[in-house]
Amino acid sequence: MVLTLEADYAVRIVDELARSERKIDARTLSEHTRVPLRFALKILRKLVASGLIVSYKGAHGGYMLAGPAEEITLRQVIEAVEGPYMLSRCQQNDYSCNHDACCRFHEIYDEISAIVRDKLDSYTFGTENYKDKNS
Repeated sequence: MVLTLEADYAVRIVDELARSERKIDARTLSEHTRVPLRFALKILRKLVASGLIVSYKGAHGGYMLAGPAEEITLRQVIEAVEGPYMLSRCQQNDYSCNHDACCRFHEIYDEISAIVRDKLDSYTFGTENYKDKNS
């Protein structure tokens, strides 16, 4: 399984904001993270809507983390752009399995997804390298 490009870009953007500890405009974020500006703006909107970052308008505007980097987890950033993490679409409430094999694996997918979510929750943006909160 591969992280989507959007989630990868979101992690880069939040990491850049965490390391800078200052307000950064979208163009500079785009250049420093090598995320195309148009895509960066789309991701920034989602990160602002999720409450992970704040935006400042005007000539000296930009973006900053909404709280301490130590409190922002990898899972929060990924889910801000992708929605809740789950291994299989059969875990979605609005999806109906029509095959016995699919439903047979539902509990296994739930268990694996919970393990991945817990691990993603254990890493924050608090240091230059991700910090495992459980260490």
